[in-house]
Amino acid sequence: METKDMTGAEWNKAVIATLAEMYPDAKPELDFTNPFELLIATILSAQCTDKQVNKCTPALFRDHPNAESIANMTPDQLAPYIKPCGFFNTKARNIISACNDIVNKFGGEVPADRVKLESLAGVGRKTASVVLSNAFGIPAIAVDTHVFRVSNRIGIAKAKTVEETEKQLMANIPEDTWSIAHHYLIFHGRRVCSAKKPNCTGCELKGLCKYYKENERCSS
Repeated sequence: METKDMTGAEWNKAVIATLAEMYPDAKPELDFTNPFELLIATILSAQCTDKQVNKCTPALFRDHPNAESIANMTPDQLAPYIKPCGFFNTKARNIISACNDIVNKFGGEVPADRVKLESLAGVGRKTASVVLSNAFGIPAIAVDTHVFRVSNRIGIAKAKTVEETEKQLMANIPEDTWSIAHHYLIFHGRRVCSAKKPNCTGCELKGLCKYYKENERCSS
């Protein structure tokens, strides 16, 4: 079927199917073994690469493996573990505050609930979505810079804000594939559809991509 003959639902399905073929190994790129580790790693990943976070967290989790342990630290004690992740003073304060709430309000366990997660310092909607999806298997789409850029370029979303992009993706992608679709879009953004110079000519998605069709310079 030609793309011009596709319904919107068929086109959306084709986009996700193509991304699935391109990235069969798509998965979280933050290293973690439990919800607590994922929460802390995700807070640290703000304005920092997953690769850099993964260099810092092994020592932190070895010495402080749970919320109670970190809750008893001072920012000055935590800072050396996370300094390479950037904005370490703010992140240290947020992480310690979040761990105190986890201990005092949630029995020492990271809650599998969006409202409770978003009540923690340093945790916004995106971070909560990452934890719900990857730690608890609850369908969610976390819209980071890659997801926002790629989904709007391809055309599976057409929005100017992160919030509206998330709503459109949730409407255009079946709920049971929200979580994996999130990883497809991130992988595509990191490997092909970069911010400054997308590799359109080498992209297997170009036959469906609205950005490619609207920008002749990409096909040269």
